[in-house]
Amino acid sequence: MHVQAYRLPVLDRYRGNMRLPVIAWTIFLAAAVLEVGGDAIVRKGMRGGGLAFMALGFIMLGTYGVVVNLVPWDFSKLLGVYVAIFAVVSVLVGRFIFHETVPLSTWVGIAIVVVGGLVVQFGRAANT
Repeated sequence: MHVQAYRLPVLDRYRGNMRLPVIAWTIFLAAAVLEVGGDAIVRKGMRGGGLAFMALGFIMLGTYGVVVNLVPWDFSKLLGVYVAIFAVVSVLVGRFIFHETVPLSTWVGIAIVVVGGLVVQFGRAANT
């Protein structure tokens, strides 16, 4: 059974256009905020906040899954680029929301992940 994917007409209009990466990165940023926020809220629920926090976190994580998949790219490219944004948002939330000390090695690792995301986004597909 074939299931047709949901597409946003506004994104289909930009397919093959340089504006799509800007829209995609904006969607990825929103998805990363939902994913990191959902994880943080589930964590709070598990550490004494209660079931209401956990339920809200689950809703946010489910919403992230829908939002990240609105970008009409191949799955490998989609998540290859998204991971870079997720990694940056995760470390920034850890640093500024949870007041964690982020070691230099983590920042170097994040830089490598971001470069990888750029390679995935802007690299040319092999001719097959």
